[in-house]
Amino acid sequence: METFAGALTDMGGTVGGINVVRFEFPYMAKRRVAGGRRPPDRGPTLLAEYRQVISNLRTRWPRRGLVIGGKSMGGRIASMIADEVGVDGLVCLGYPFHPAGKPERLRVSHLEGLATPGLFCQGSRDALGSQEEVAGYTLNDGISFCWLPDGDHSFKPRKRSGFSLEQHYRTAQARIIEFLAQLQR
Repeated sequence: METFAGALTDMGGTVGGINVVRFEFPYMAKRRVAGGRRPPDRGPTLLAEYRQVISNLRTRWPRRGLVIGGKSMGGRIASMIADEVGVDGLVCLGYPFHPAGKPERLRVSHLEGLATPGLFCQGSRDALGSQEEVAGYTLNDGISFCWLPDGDHSFKPRKRSGFSLEQHYRTAQARIIEFLAQLQR
């Protein structure tokens, strides 16, 4: 996320300047400080934490548009509140369409009626929702995709693919900037 935030800030001049704000869910901060693998907080806690961040941003920049998102679960939580909090757009990096190895447990029902325009950047061979799998889902037409060839959940391609992680990052970052510019029209 740090790499994406820095690149989007640097590239933001092409869409009239953007502020990029990152935040860390408290359970992740605890992991970083205490070490180990703490499980995530429950959904209601994560939703409340994200809502509070949005409230703080709107207090700080009341006249600015707001696009939210996140990586994996952070993107999922953002997608669950996007319509409720009335943001201008949604950007998800590596959305977890289902748990690993459990493609029957879809996490897409709220995406069928999502009114907020969304961009989902995904590796084409993501174990949490490959391009082939996602093609069969019923999703709102306002969701667009940036498929990264041979990328996994973190966008990393296999060496034999001819792509690099850096290429995929640049491709996703450029597509995000395009998406943000489209939202400003």
